[in-house]
Amino acid sequence: MSKLLDESYIQITLELAKKGKGKVSPTPLVGTLLVKNDKIIGAAYRSSPDEISTELLAIKNSKENPDGATLYTNLEPCSLSTDKQDCIESIIKSKIKKIVIGTLNPQPEHNGQAVKKFRKAGLEVKTGLLEKECIDINKFYFKYCTKSLPYVTLKMAITIDGKIADSSGNSKWLTSVESRSLVHELRSEYDAVMVGFNSVKIDNPELTVRLVEGRNPKRIILDTNLQLSLNSNLVKKNSDKNFIIITSTKNKNRKRKINTYLKKGIEIIFVPEERNGKIDLLKALSILAERKIISVLVEGGSKVFSSFIKQKLEDEILIFLSPKILGNGLPLCSNLGIKSLSKAINYSIKDVDKIGDDALIKFVRR
Repeated sequence: MSKLLDESYIQITLELAKKGKGKVSPTPLVGTLLVKNDKIIGAAYRSSPDEISTELLAIKNSKENPDGATLYTNLEPCSLSTDKQDCIESIIKSKIKKIVIGTLNPQPEHNGQAVKKFRKAGLEVKTGLLEKECIDINKFYFKYCTKSLPYVTLKMAITIDGKIADSSGNSKWLTSVESRSLVHELRSEYDAVMVGFNSVKIDNPELTVRLVEGRNPKRIILDTNLQLSLNSNLVKKNSDKNFIIITSTKNKNRKRKINTYLKKGIEIIFVPEERNGKIDLLKALSILAERKIISVLVEGGSKVFSSFIKQKLEDEILIFLSPKILGNGLPLCSNLGIKSLSKAINYSIKDVDKIGDDALIKFVRR
């Protein structure tokens, strides 16, 4: 079978995998096809983190006997057996003749192991088909597996002259309805949304998904001094108990206030401060990863953006550029300690899209 045809089937597995966005974390997005005599006879995608492997689902739901078929999947299957299943052995027993894999599994205990077992059993195996696309769709999972940290996206809405709010701190509504809907869609795909205390104090956001269908992420506030009001929307609308306060370890002895938050169903994470008196963001991200939060959408504000950028903790930046000019207002970033153009932080533009009246630009570091 030609490489072009193999890639076309892998592309279909990617489209299937996307159906699991916002539903499968911390496991990866996976789509699988079973093809026999140039006809798709089985298909499956992961729709929850506890689901059995998509390969076994595709075989189980196959319209024909899988004997002699080719299995396509965007990610190498898990190589470890459990009490519930031995994915590799079950695939081998199904008597498929060939497996085409988009990319290897980044987890050290899985990486290349399934491929070895398949080849040892006499199956033909091809890997590296649309590999870049297969890695990109699981960028959260890959970062988590290789760095033990969540994938971090800074989401910014700015005017043409680089302001994120007017002089009073008001940012409603800087961007179009279409852009705001897309932000809600993004929230549904990330495990958590993070903001700083000042953003909550000024905007009193909910950080939930309302303009589209989808799950609500965990809501996280960086509140160094544990100042959050109990009247804030984040506290009052915490019926799902998915709100986290990250604060300084210096607040551990404030038992009365801590208990008040705990009674509201709020989780509190204590993190050491750095020398500048700000929360140690790298430590905070490590703790979130330990809780299997593998993706974080940071929505503001200026000081928080600056801290992530200064410490090189962001994986990408999404900027919603509104066709407005304010003149005066709050800047995108505060002081980064850069005093000359030659020392500027350089980014590459990865994508540009028009969203309503706005432009959405995706940046990654060079």
